[in-house]
Amino acid sequence: MLTNRVTLFYVLLMTAVVVASNVLVQYPLSGELFGIALGDLLTYGAFTYPVAFLITDLTNRQFGPRVARRVVAAGFLVAVVISFALSTPRIAIASGSAFLAGQLLDISVFNRLRRQSWWRAPLIASLIGSVLDTMIFFSFAFAPAFSVFGPNDAFAIEWAPVLGVLTTEAPRWISWALGDFCVKVMVGIVMLLPYGALMSKLKPMPDVEKLA
Repeated sequence: MLTNRVTLFYVLLMTAVVVASNVLVQYPLSGELFGIALGDLLTYGAFTYPVAFLITDLTNRQFGPRVARRVVAAGFLVAVVISFALSTPRIAIASGSAFLAGQLLDISVFNRLRRQSWWRAPLIASLIGSVLDTMIFFSFAFAPAFSVFGPNDAFAIEWAPVLGVLTTEAPRWISWALGDFCVKVMVGIVMLLPYGALMSKLKPMPDVEKLA
């Protein structure tokens, strides 16, 4: 069945993005910006993670929110497994929670806006999803209020799988969040190019809006 084959393809793409983000998060950017070392704020993983929103939106456009949620669920499982393998339980909980909440919100917003201008649904959905994603991850991972998830005293070389942010000092977690979100916004805008290019090829299935 076409839906199953294409869904499997999207699942594989989502898995590839999650795995790539976890690998690239180990490589910080070099150089400085306004006297700030970029390596203290971002890794290359920050540029690959937003592609997950593109995959979710393309799935939603073609097959509707129900299938999109299945793709997100697969990505969530990969994110949690890899995060537990590569980081602390607290970082893994933060990564998995942020990924799932951000992607599910993206699906909901996209579905509400799918009838509007072609760029509104993917752009607004990914931006709103990124806000929630960023807030949940950095709060769960570093805020004292969420210390129930585990200690956060190993920040000397602590890193955040999936989200792509290199962390070096606990007091700077808010600046890490801002840097991460700025990258997500920029990449989200760039992702409109492949989304627009694929629109004519990835036609929505009949009654796709009813497949909630």
